[in-house]
Amino acid sequence: MKLKYAITAAALALSASAMAQTKWDLPAAYPASNFHTENLEQFAKDVDKATGGKLKITVHANASLFKAPEIKRAVQGGQAQIGEILLVNFQNEWQIFGADGIPFLADSYDAAYKLWRAQKPLLEKKLGEQGMMVLYAVAWPPQGIYTKKTLSSAADMKGLKWRAYSPATARIAELVGAQPVTVQAAELSQAMATGVIDSYMSSGSTGYDTKTYEHIKNWYDTQAWLPKNAVIVNRAAFNALDKATQDALLKAGAEAETRGWAASKKANAETLDKLKANGMQILTPPPGLKADMQKVGDTMLKEWLEKAGPEGQQLVDSYKKM
Repeated sequence: MKLKYAITAAALALSASAMAQTKWDLPAAYPASNFHTENLEQFAKDVDKATGGKLKITVHANASLFKAPEIKRAVQGGQAQIGEILLVNFQNEWQIFGADGIPFLADSYDAAYKLWRAQKPLLEKKLGEQGMMVLYAVAWPPQGIYTKKTLSSAADMKGLKWRAYSPATARIAELVGAQPVTVQAAELSQAMATGVIDSYMSSGSTGYDTKTYEHIKNWYDTQAWLPKNAVIVNRAAFNALDKATQDALLKAGAEAETRGWAASKKANAETLDKLKANGMQILTPPPGLKADMQKVGDTMLKEWLEKAGPEGQQLVDSYKKM
């Protein structure tokens, strides 16, 4: 009889434990081997450990659950409780999302982190109005130009089939006379292999992830901007967690942000070396190209401020004071 009661008690304990466990899905747009995704996996492990298994987060890499442009809506609508988005993808919805895609506004890791500090309060307010919250953000390495042909000025970019993944990258194409073609990261390798594009701007990490060196041999290190991935959470899902689990999630997020920025710097150095080893030429932009791209940046900042209005001016002023 005692054994029977012991078995029943154990079964009840297991049942209570199962009931107490919460499972979250985290859609991400980049490959499992990308440093952002590796950081997400570590974050999920940290949350699991800190909550004693009460909150389990499953990372779905490489746009396997939702495509990159769909992730924000999925989190907002509760189809996923948490997700990683590329902020610049959503500039058409709200200009502040695109602040870190303006060429040469913030062109180093230190500058990009200052821009994030200026951007974050505005982002928290907007996402709060949409039933979400921002947990943390990590910058991509600096963006350069991948192209099959050598460039001495922006005039050499005229007619290029240019991959666009955001409003800003599409606008760059228009300003230099290239032809913008919308291609998300998960489809980039195929787009190069089939000749849909022959040029694009991105980091060394993206170039290595997508084996760009198999199709394109030149990368101009323009250090034009450092776009950020942000991890966002459905506010109702967060509110449904107990206080201890909420605290563990916030702490793991803060640690993931610190770790992620360090990983981005490391990935930048490593992937450029790997690109070189695979035949990619890492080139310093010639003066003509540099000057032309700076003009593109000046034009785009002016246009962005006109669209973003007082909020945008507030962001740029606060960033420049840091």
